[in-house]
Amino acid sequence: MEKEIITKEIAEKLIQIKGEGRGVHFKNDADYILKEEGKEALKKVEEETERLGFPIKYKEIKNTGFYPAGLRAVSLLAIQKALGWDDEKIRGMCKAAVGASLIVRVFMKFLYPVLKAINIAPRMWREYWTEGSFKVVDYNEKEKRIVSRAEGFDLHPIYCYCLEGFFEGMATIILGAKKAKSQETKCSFKDKDEKTHEYLVKWQ
Repeated sequence: MEKEIITKEIAEKLIQIKGEGRGVHFKNDADYILKEEGKEALKKVEEETERLGFPIKYKEIKNTGFYPAGLRAVSLLAIQKALGWDDEKIRGMCKAAVGASLIVRVFMKFLYPVLKAINIAPRMWREYWTEGSFKVVDYNEKEKRIVSRAEGFDLHPIYCYCLEGFFEGMATIILGAKKAKSQETKCSFKDKDEKTHEYLVKWQ
């Protein structure tokens, strides 16, 4: 029998994770689902979150409000289960969230050059999450690569795929790249001795 992606027991453990995140994450997910699969698909996801004991009414979520960090993982896993999406689809959804935000596009591409954007990255993380930290540890314009690191924030492996997509989307906007590829190279879920999540982004 195939192992359940998400159960009530798993959801309860996720909700206990320390910290909170902005509601805009949920709003972006809902917008993507509506665009890709329509209202019935979003309804299926909401029904799944209700079954898990942590109902999410996406229309009622406040963009700037704070919600349990673990609820973000519950949402992603409920989407994956209800809609039959694989990890790549989740990755694509999180990448699209960057491009869907006009404010982010204007702010990053026109108001902040690359090096300045790198310097404010830790502050940007704190705007969205109350726990953990984020920084760029290596930037090589000649080799067209950038390495970012998230520390003190172990949500769930599904969120690792989400961050891959998000960083890929950010690189496309900040660098104006025609093509970018993001890959998690260090992960505390894959290596018990590893304490961080590190992402390598290459672009053309």
